[in-house]
Amino acid sequence: MANLRSVTLNCTLKPSPATSSTDLLAGLVNDELEKLGVATEVIRVVDHDVKPGVTSDEGDGDAWPGIRQKILDSQILLLATPIWLGNPSSVSRRVLERLDAFLGEEDDQGRVISYDRVAIAATVGNEDGAHMVAGQFFQGLADVGFTIPPNAQAYWVGEAMGSTDLNDLDEVPEKVRSTAADVAKNAVHLATLLQQSPYPA
Repeated sequence: MANLRSVTLNCTLKPSPATSSTDLLAGLVNDELEKLGVATEVIRVVDHDVKPGVTSDEGDGDAWPGIRQKILDSQILLLATPIWLGNPSSVSRRVLERLDAFLGEEDDQGRVISYDRVAIAATVGNEDGAHMVAGQFFQGLADVGFTIPPNAQAYWVGEAMGSTDLNDLDEVPEKVRSTAADVAKNAVHLATLLQQSPYPA
């Protein structure tokens, strides 16, 4: 198996060190990735000054160029978000907007710069909407060059109109844990294949 790296962009609205259900679920996926030999890193995006825009560098003080490089140094991108008002967080939308710049950037083979990288998702919320979030994420991520494996999202949503967060549970449901393991296995399998047989120039 190829040496793989993963970077998680935690798109919670809560700055560190606040407790985050998004962080908990992303951590479950990362634990499974680490069991498979993947080196993981987590970036809580709201802790950084990521400027609005659709280029790879929006000027003085923009933290995105450093985050962008970590994405390009990794073979797996885990995009993690809470659901607010039925939608992914505003932080995750800013990340997708900044990734739009990949469409105009090429690697040394003339391919979209993010080719041969895998994208997966982790979503938490107190309402339904996880499938809709995945649909938005995966369409956008595929558009900018990432490859999406099967069963690429781990998610937990509480009872409709409820107030229980994933962090409030006594223990994480087994189905959530097993899905996190499946997401990790599929991501590693696909990322390994892409390292062995990259997309053509």
